[in-house]
Amino acid sequence: MHFAKAYFPMLSTIGAIGLFAIGARAQQPAAAPFMTHQLKPNVYWIEGGGGNSGVIIGDKGVIVVDAKTTAQGGKELLDDIAKITPKPVTTVILTHSDGDHVNGLASFPEGVTVIAHENNKKEQEAALAAGGRGAPPAGHLPSRVVAKNKENLKLDGVKVELLHWAPAHTSGDLVVYFPDEKILFTGDIIATQLPDPLIHLEKNGSSEGWITTVKGIVALNADQFVPGHGDVQTKAAIQKRLADTEAKRAKIKDLVAQGKSLEDIKTAVGDPPPAQGRGGRGPNFASFTEVVYKELTAKKGA
Repeated sequence: MHFAKAYFPMLSTIGAIGLFAIGARAQQPAAAPFMTHQLKPNVYWIEGGGGNSGVIIGDKGVIVVDAKTTAQGGKELLDDIAKITPKPVTTVILTHSDGDHVNGLASFPEGVTVIAHENNKKEQEAALAAGGRGAPPAGHLPSRVVAKNKENLKLDGVKVELLHWAPAHTSGDLVVYFPDEKILFTGDIIATQLPDPLIHLEKNGSSEGWITTVKGIVALNADQFVPGHGDVQTKAAIQKRLADTEAKRAKIKDLVAQGKSLEDIKTAVGDPPPAQGRGGRGPNFASFTEVVYKELTAKKGA
């Protein structure tokens, strides 16, 4: 089953459009049309409007994984779910705290259970305290937090495992695994539009923790891996990304030990110049090489 819906942003003045476009590109790629894809009789993923969202139909209700970027995006997500099933959305599971995965909650009905890692909730509370950018309204903060590395749940008759090995993309990542369906939602631990992992230093993410997390992911009995951005991945594709990342991190570590500068290391590992190489990260996000360099030199300094 496959659905597609065009999305037409409202236009303002030419100047306003330009300013908006610059800001939007710094945060994530331009909004794509919403498209619904079926993975199993009861499992779908919906792309467009920010990060990918999962839709899992249970006995009496629907579980959603991640909720798009804006209130309008959240409404469009709910409208698309209503085309799949008349059952109500009862639970939302958040993979991490980035705005393009949580801000759509503003359109979700009150009373929906929102599950997240405890650090995800802390990051959203910090965003609200700083003025609200990157967090949904206070009434849509997580109502149930995961404080341990693994929690097994049964939601609307569906088995789900929530897993956290270490800070990776952020300090509050959750991997959402449906063992009976052998489907796993990675959040932005895997984002296929970028060649390297994206690590949020300001949210206490970790390149070392990313490797630990992805080793845990590939050890699970899953066949389909829905990334935070991009198309569904195979286990082989995840394993290759892990091997490439481990090799790059090891090379950076060796060069740091040799006393090489950050710019020399970027050249040695083949990083493209910033203007061409940001690849959707935006100017506010450090490259993987920069992240690893900062981690290793901080340890060296300590």
